[in-house]
Amino acid sequence: MGEQLSILRLIMQASVPVQFVIGLLLLASLMSWAIIFGKRSVISRARRDADRFETRFWSGDDLAQLYRAIESRGGATGMAGIFEFGFREFARLRQSGAVAEQLLEGSRRAMRVAQLKEIDRLEHNLATLATVGSTSPYVGLFGTVWGIMSAFSSLGNVQQATLAMVAPGISEALVATAIGLFAAIPAVVAYNRFADQVTRLEVRFDAFIEEFSTVLQRHAARAAGAAVSQER
Repeated sequence: MGEQLSILRLIMQASVPVQFVIGLLLLASLMSWAIIFGKRSVISRARRDADRFETRFWSGDDLAQLYRAIESRGGATGMAGIFEFGFREFARLRQSGAVAEQLLEGSRRAMRVAQLKEIDRLEHNLATLATVGSTSPYVGLFGTVWGIMSAFSSLGNVQQATLAMVAPGISEALVATAIGLFAAIPAVVAYNRFADQVTRLEVRFDAFIEEFSTVLQRHAARAAGAAVSQER
């Protein structure tokens, strides 16, 4: 408790520029923690939804019934959203009489668009974490340099300088560096972790698009075969 009060006293006694730097760093730290908790929830939900959808998709349910169930809920995100986009485009092109190649190409394009939107949603605010993590130490260092300069400049009118005279000023300045590291380290760790998790989800989405394209290819081949039989 004494140490906390000591740090608080150092901040209150620091010069105005150093206090401004410390306030800016504390604001950046609060913002990064808010992003960390929010992003953790979003990515965890995306992983759970992907697990549930894959289980249902490969359970053998009718694709049209699965699509209607998703659409009835007002759409979906993640892997279910990719499926929704792809199946909707496949059905639309099939009704317009497109050939098998056009069916597959159109559905794949629709799924890629849905994937890009989902990855953009998952990566939202990650750049802010990267910015906080990369700039906070330098902002804190600026406050430290300013504080040390002020501490030494105050010795200009002193006949005999001692360490006890500059120690408080240097201590106040070093608090800015400490707070800069306090803001930067969690942001860097969280950014690296979330970026890795988003990349893993993107790989899962890529794999699903390829697998679903194979399923649609079989559907297109059967539809083409049925059309040829009717013509005969």
